This record gives sequence, C-alpha cells and structure tokens, in this order.
Amino acid sequence: MHDGVVTLFLGGDVMLGRGVDQILPYPGDPELRETYIRDARAYVGLAEAANGPIAQPVDFRWPWGEALPLLDDAAPDVRVVNLETAVTGDGDFAPGKGVHYRMSPANLPCLAAARPDVCALANNHVLDFGPLGLHETLDALAEAGLRTAGAGRDALAAGRPAVVPLDTGGRVLVFSFGMPSSGIPDDWAATGERAGVDVVTGPTVAAAAAFADRLRQVKRPGDIAVASVHWGPNWGYDVSRSEVRFAHALVDAGVDILHGHSSHHPRPLEVYRDRLVLYGCGDLVDDYEGIGGYERYRDDLRVLYLVSVEPDTGRLVEARMVPLQARAMRLEHASPEDTEWLRAVLDRFSREFATRVERAPDGTLTPRPLRGGQRT
Repeated sequence: MHDGVVTLFLGGDVMLGRGVDQILPYPGDPELRETYIRDARAYVGLAEAANGPIAQPVDFRWPWGEALPLLDDAAPDVRVVNLETAVTGDGDFAPGKGVHYRMSPANLPCLAAARPDVCALANNHVLDFGPLGLHETLDALAEAGLRTAGAGRDALAAGRPAVVPLDTGGRVLVFSFGMPSSGIPDDWAATGERAGVDVVTGPTVAAAAAFADRLRQVKRPGDIAVASVHWGPNWGYDVSRSEVRFAHALVDAGVDILHGHSSHHPRPLEVYRDRLVLYGCGDLVDDYEGIGGYERYRDDLRVLYLVSVEPDTGRLVEARMVPLQARAMRLEHASPEDTEWLRAVLDRFSREFATRVERAPDGTLTPRPLRGGQRT
C-alpha cells in the first residue's frame, strides 16, 4: 500500500495458448480443429505477416513486453487477470466449439512473469479440453503458486472467492463468474458432483440478489470486493440496460470494482457511487494479431488498468489506464495518435454513463464522473 491507497492492476483476457504457446520455449501440440486453420503455428505466421519475423523461441517475458516494467513502476498491491486458456497437455477437444485454447503447463513461467495474484477462470475457454484439461489446469496453477477463482472441482470450489491479504489487515476478495452471453456452454457449470465454472444465467435481478447474499457472508470491514465477470459479446460498445442494472446492483451490495471482460476491445467505463465499473477490459495478451475483419475496433490496442481505492471504504481514488499495442506478439507502448483515438472512443461511449475519459500529460487515460445524474 502506498500513500494510503490500495492499488490493483486489472487485466483483460490473457490467452497464452495456441500461437503464443508455440513461440514460447516449450510449445505443446499445435493441432487445432478450427474451420480454416488446423495448426496453431499458422497464427504465428499471421502475426509475422502483419509486423515482421519473431525469433523463436522467445523468452517467457516476451509476450508481456513493455507491460512488465510499467507494472514494476506502478507496484500495484494486487494483480488480477482473466486467464482465458486451458493449461494442459491432456483432455479432448470440447465438442461443439469452433475454437479451442490451451497452453503447455511447461510454459506457465510466462504467466508467472506478470506475477498475478489472482487468475479469474470463469470464462468460455477454460474447459476447452474437457474435465481432464480443467483438472490439470487447476493443478498446474496451484503448483505454480497462483490463486484462482471462478472454476473448481465442484460448485462450492468454483464459487469461492480468491482471497489476497493486504498489509492493512484487510483483504481483497476476487469473485469470478461468467454468463452464457460470453459463449460459456450451459453444461460447463460446476455442480455438486461436477467440476466446472461458476455460471450465472444472466444479468438479472435474481442473480444480483443471490450474489449479494454470497458477498454478505464473506466480506468483512476493511475488505475490498472485486467482481470479475465474463459477459457480453466479442465486439461492440453497447451495454444493455440489464447489464447496467446488474452492475449497479452489485455495487449497491458491496462490490468495490466490477472487472468486466469478454470483448476483444475496451468497452465503456462508469464511475457509479464512487466505484469503478469496467464493462469490458478488452484483450491483453493473445495471438489475434493479423486476423482481419474487425479493424474498426482496433483490437490491437490493449490497456493496463491501475485502480486505486481507499483501503477502509473501497471508494475510488484514481483509475489510470495505460494504452499498449500488440506487435509481433509483444506489448509495446501505444503511439500518441492511437492513445488519443482510444481516449476519444471511450470518452464518447462512457458519457452515456455520466463518465468522461481524460488524457494525462504522461499519456495515461483517466475516467472521471461528470456532474449530474447516473443512468439507471
């Protein structure tokens, strides 16, 4: 803790499988069962065609690039990412899915390089290689000393928050759950007898009330609660009224930060009752470079979210967003022009939520509440 605040790093989707796994020191089986591509190394080729050759193997820090010194400088107290890949050499391709992600457990030092305190797992790829793949994922992350939330060997384990102790004596509680709107198959939900993910059927009043009950049972004075939610479509800036009501209900119930993800690009932000709501963080690390079709969303632009809150209340003190760009499967600083493009887009769509996005002299972006009312 610095200057009387607790700072959290929140990252969007971290996908270290497929093409990323292939450039790391210990690539797994490159077989894919996609409609057009049957070998993960083809994604490396797409990235190289876009931005030049990648000398392989890269070291474990390579995919994070300039994000790592930025994080070192920021020295956040807690680091949270959505890990959107199975970590397994085992299991079978999950049926009925067009895309499957896995990384070799031997390449886990790449994930560890970012020193995440919590990996959220309630997403639509953690079970891409079935129950066997999920069990190996959970074992591999535990052996690496990485906390997880959102998936487990039964419903109780999947719903349990990750707990990160703070120097203040308080804790950061990270709850991870996902919704079918993000592509999570219905039969991936953990049950009393089946391993799986914590699935919430939708952003309903009943689901928000059920979560509020869970939160009341575990949150203590001095705790900071993060709800890490995998929801919504891959593309687009629209946030449904039901999603907004759900987010507000969670904050009303005691959530201090809503960490939304699933979209391939950042979605609007909101400062609601002095709490930060990230409706979609966008991707952070993946192998999507060179894939065409959605260029207007600029999914090559990635964001580090650094959120500082009061330790005793969880109220937002400051949020800083650091824009990066994926090039040669590595994160670099975004140019001033790209940073301004991102600021303008997020500002335009966040104003509907009585929030503006400003640019600081150092190039970081900051959401600030507008005077006036909130959308409900």
